[in-house]
Amino acid sequence: MTAFNAVRFRVKPGFEQQFIDAHRRAREGFKGFDAGWLVKTGDQTFCFIGQWNSFQHLANARPQMIGMLDEVRGMLEDLGAGLGVTDPVSGEAIVRIGAKPARKAAKKRAPAKRKKAKRKKR
Repeated sequence: MTAFNAVRFRVKPGFEQQFIDAHRRAREGFKGFDAGWLVKTGDQTFCFIGQWNSFQHLANARPQMIGMLDEVRGMLEDLGAGLGVTDPVSGEAIVRIGAKPARKAAKKRAPAKRKKAKRKKR
């Protein structure tokens, strides 16, 4: 079942572009990773959304994800409330909302040729 992770960050003043660039350069191949989005949610605040083939793939990639976090940790501010520099959550998709994936268009077929009716001989 498809799984997602979301991680909230607050970047130190002056480090926004470096933080964005670090995510653009991230090309590490995580097994089972489908896609990811870095979303700017406000001044100095971002959220990363990752889509995975399964929750197990996400869980298996956590050590690699922590390694990527370590590369940008110095650019991040503590979020407070005992969270540290990230606020991560993850889980399996329960409901899909919105447009359904496009189906392949059926090949157009030429119109059927009409057969001429046979005339009865007299």
